Amino acid sequence: MQPATNTSTCACGCTTPSDFSELDLILAEYKTVPGSLIIILQKTQNLYGYLSREAIAYIAAATGITQAKIFGVATFYTQFRLKPIGKHLIMLCQGTACHVSGSKAIEEAICKELSISDGETTADGLFTLNNVACLGCCSLAPVMMIQSEDGDETYGKLTKESAREILQEIRNREMAREAQK
Repeated sequence: MQPATNTSTCACGCTTPSDFSELDLILAEYKTVPGSLIIILQKTQNLYGYLSREAIAYIAAATGITQAKIFGVATFYTQFRLKPIGKHLIMLCQGTACHVSGSKAIEEAICKELSISDGETTADGLFTLNNVACLGCCSLAPVMMIQSEDGDETYGKLTKESAREILQEIRNREMAREAQK
């Protein structure tokens, strides 16, 4: 996931792309291909990290697809985000195996540690928590995956304490990186 190189901040505090030259390359390739809206949205989200209102309006103007239809697709599929996410996206499994193994207690510990709820991002923009239906790692229950620019890491057999320790380790690593700059 690469952030937009040119961004502006809207009234709500969200950072939105203000230069769509990279999006133009995607649209040039796909806008006339029937049924390509999902791939356009995927590539746009990969480019900017989420689907801003401005990007959706831009895609609508370029493709002739209504903004309402684009929002309908973007809100139907859980892979799409309409808000920016933190540098580290925590996906906490709430599937059956994880649920019976204590995922709700893990969620409570994460929420307490980060002072956020499901779907929210920490004030420093470091973490976003998303509960997901299943990560497909049932033998590791309870499990979470953390996506970041460093790659994806899966953590299994979690306890409240181990979940907090993982988050503290990531925060400490990020603080050390900032100190080196």
